Amino acid sequence: MSGEQIQRLKYVVGDFLSSNVAWFLFNLLRYQLGFVKGHISLMSFLMSYNVIIGQAVFPLLMMFVYYISGYYNVPYRKSRLQEFIITLLSAVCNSFLILLVALINDMVENRNDNYEMIFVLVGLLFVIVYAVRLTITNSCTRKIRSGKLQFNALIVGSGANGYAFYNRLHSTINTFGYKVVGFVDMPGENRVKDITLPVYDLSALTQVCKDNDVKEVIVVPTKQSLEQMLVVIDQLYALDVPIKMTPDKNNPFMSRARFSNLYGDPLVDVSGNTMSEGGKNIKRVLDIVVSVLMMIILLPVYLTVGVLIRLDSKGPVIFKQERVGRFNKRFNIYKFRSMVVDAEKNNTPQLSSDNDPRITRVGHFLRKYRIDELPQFWNVLKGDMSLVGPRPERQYYIDQIVARKPAYRLVHQVRPGITSMGQVKFGYASSVDEMLERLDYDLLYIENMSLLNDVKILVYTIKIVLTGKGV
Repeated sequence: MSGEQIQRLKYVVGDFLSSNVAWFLFNLLRYQLGFVKGHISLMSFLMSYNVIIGQAVFPLLMMFVYYISGYYNVPYRKSRLQEFIITLLSAVCNSFLILLVALINDMVENRNDNYEMIFVLVGLLFVIVYAVRLTITNSCTRKIRSGKLQFNALIVGSGANGYAFYNRLHSTINTFGYKVVGFVDMPGENRVKDITLPVYDLSALTQVCKDNDVKEVIVVPTKQSLEQMLVVIDQLYALDVPIKMTPDKNNPFMSRARFSNLYGDPLVDVSGNTMSEGGKNIKRVLDIVVSVLMMIILLPVYLTVGVLIRLDSKGPVIFKQERVGRFNKRFNIYKFRSMVVDAEKNNTPQLSSDNDPRITRVGHFLRKYRIDELPQFWNVLKGDMSLVGPRPERQYYIDQIVARKPAYRLVHQVRPGITSMGQVKFGYASSVDEMLERLDYDLLYIENMSLLNDVKILVYTIKIVLTGKGV
């Protein structure tokens, strides 16, 4: 078990035990304050069926809320203010859920008593859970500041800027616990001769990260072009480790800068997006729930479409094709086959158009109503895709797109989606030029990711499907 997993486990166990204690104390106070009736003694109340079941079920319900809040996503280097706010909001949310499930029957005519009962529950959940969390966080912070807990990091950039950042890092309070284990040469950069740590080639970065257990990569931009910088960052995505960048007014990531270290250089996280950790968890839970429900509900549609495809033309019902997803990971996307078998001659990728002769009769109908995309709910359930996100492309077209617009590499920060802002605003692309036009919408989506925007995109998608404007 890694150090990060152990730290996360500490919070999980701490939350579970403190939630149990808070709920038990609340039951004691409920009885003492006269919020419950019909029990001759405290013991008879505590041993009643509802209380025993509640003691077993409600802490688990609270744990689900804690998970949804995103508190466990980042186990190290927590913001004290965010920890306070997330814990308070979780306490309020858990109290509201428990009120709806169990406490609604305990309501009395005196409203003040009801308010008092709710405030007692919120107070107990917040104070006890926060006290345990703060104890764990403070212990971790002390270890980081004392140097007992460090995180191996690589600095991408062995020139003057990278070396200057390294020196500043060691001359200030290292609240983030970085332990620089080496530098990486940036293409076209002059290496500083004073560097005593190992300097690696960019091509060997994957193996270097494994050998040195690298937890974070820090990119220090130089005067190289934006295109070169994006190429480097695109290669780093495949490492699946946090990628940070020192501020530079000329790079496209500054609009998403988050100042987290007031003692040193503020670093911009370029491997994530603007959505909160809680939002990311809710988005993933919704992906799973909706995908499972849709695959069950649409089972008759799947069977009917499968029969129609087999009757219409020879070949498999399901068509799969390799695409590039989050962090440049390859995966097979699944669709109902809407074209003839071997539609691409000599295995050369070809985009389709409205009157493409390769599209079958059934295929025209499937594409018009986006029915061909329905098998991708399986991709969503597996975690390859999301319900909403930039459409995944093949490497063949990615190479052409980035040659003309390097910013395309930014879409690899997030999971691709069944539908996207580009899909609803622009539609299918029949050429690389149209892909570039659609890309502007996808980049706009990434800069403004939110659950509300996802809902809007899904509503637009449903409208397109029902009106048959899929092509």
